[in-house]
Amino acid sequence: MARALVLVLALLLGLAAGGCADDRSSEGWLTRPMQPCPSTPNCVSSEAEDDVHRVEPLRYQGSAAAAMDALARLIEAMPRARVVSRSERYLHAEFRSRWFRFVDDLEAQIADGGLIHIRSASRIGYGDLGVNRRRVEEIRARFE
Repeated sequence: MARALVLVLALLLGLAAGGCADDRSSEGWLTRPMQPCPSTPNCVSSEAEDDVHRVEPLRYQGSAAAAMDALARLIEAMPRARVVSRSERYLHAEFRSRWFRFVDDLEAQIADGGLIHIRSASRIGYGDLGVNRRRVEEIRARFE
């Protein structure tokens, strides 16, 4: 039992050392473009060009403001999620994992043609066991 606990702690320390936290203010998130995914497999983005990181953007009909309002309400209703900041065309949310309280960032940005570009990424570590991709697909299913 003690050995298993040591292994879990070593794994957690390795995850923490493998990435870096992003501690920008919420205002900083509103004024910058969405960043490309790093080479690690713990990020997905509708703006990525490679299959490892690529997800489809969200699609909406009607006004961009109504779409952003609906997306913000949907995210706020999800477990362990909160919208940190948003503007007319951009949203930044945080998702916390259940057990270890790791933080993942989700960004959504209104684009032309009824699209919302979306990016979800772990702040630390290397892999995410597909958590960010599943989150985006769950949001897509609920949104569309």
